[in-house]
Amino acid sequence: MDFNMKKLASDAGIFFTRAVQFTEEKFGQAEKTELDAHFENLLARADSTKNWTERILRQTEVLLQPNPSARVEEFLYEKLDRKVPSRVTNGELLAQYMAEAASELGPSTPYGKTLIKVSEAEKRLGAAERDFIHTASLSFLTPLRNFLEGDWKTISKERRLLQNRRLDLDACKARLKKAKAAEAKATCEGDTVPDFQETRPRNYILSASASALWNDEVDKAEQELRVAQTEFDRQAEVTRLLLEGISSTHVNHLRCLHEFVKSQTTYYAQCYRHMLDLQKQLGRCGWTQVSEAPYLPDPLPGCHISRHLRGHHRACLPTPEQHLTYHHCGHHACGTYWGCLGPSRRGSPLPGGGGSPSQWDSKGPGALRLRGS
Repeated sequence: MDFNMKKLASDAGIFFTRAVQFTEEKFGQAEKTELDAHFENLLARADSTKNWTERILRQTEVLLQPNPSARVEEFLYEKLDRKVPSRVTNGELLAQYMAEAASELGPSTPYGKTLIKVSEAEKRLGAAERDFIHTASLSFLTPLRNFLEGDWKTISKERRLLQNRRLDLDACKARLKKAKAAEAKATCEGDTVPDFQETRPRNYILSASASALWNDEVDKAEQELRVAQTEFDRQAEVTRLLLEGISSTHVNHLRCLHEFVKSQTTYYAQCYRHMLDLQKQLGRCGWTQVSEAPYLPDPLPGCHISRHLRGHHRACLPTPEQHLTYHHCGHHACGTYWGCLGPSRRGSPLPGGGGSPSQWDSKGPGALRLRGS
């Protein structure tokens, strides 16, 4: 117990000395040992590597898992050393919804069959995304995280220890400087010729005693300075070696970056292949080109629009190069004035026409009616 109290008192004294030295340096009242330029460059390079590694790590996590709640959940599982539960990807969830929609809307209809085929493709896309996330996490995120949680913590610890050693060194330098100044002052006072007319020349005796004490204090301060300088040099060398290891870290991160690009290339290639297969399947089924024919209501008997509809199939849409002409049915029994779209040569309206194009509104694709009707 006595030993522990002594150690505690010693540690408290060292901490107080460092605090005083640090405060005086901040106020410019004490000298500070400067590191060499190469060492400062290593420190700046290490700090930059740490900062950018953190940013790249966070943004890659956002890329692989955009949901912040899911990222927090995965982080908690990792901290608790528990296995992260399997999570359904967005593509797999979309595939599930499409399959359920096809089952309810009719799997035998063209729309239902297409939903089934697209859901199968989305399911394969979701599986490819899952593989990509797993591969990228192992080959890219894990090395970056290991650097931040392993190597960088070691570097930070040694840097803090180097900072303490520097404060101890500068405190010893300041103590030695004060001791030498006090010794010089005591020596000057001791050189004064004493007054032997006094029965007790006390000042002379005290000055000589003080000079001897300050000599001992200077010797002690010099010994402490040598020890502090040795410890500082040793710690500086250890920290320097760790900082120079950042180059090896860059090489390792470069290799991991190549692995990440490779996994991402494989993922997008799989996605392209799955979608290309889906497009070919839909093309073989004849569902890639959906008819864009306008919906036109059946005209009343006797309405001459039926005569024009027989000449212009509803599925035939004019091209942009063709001139659209408009004509209306004058049959008021229709309820509205419906028009028929049809390609013709510019300046050659269809028979039965009447009214200019500015008089017509669109009512569905390809169906026009007179404004105000």
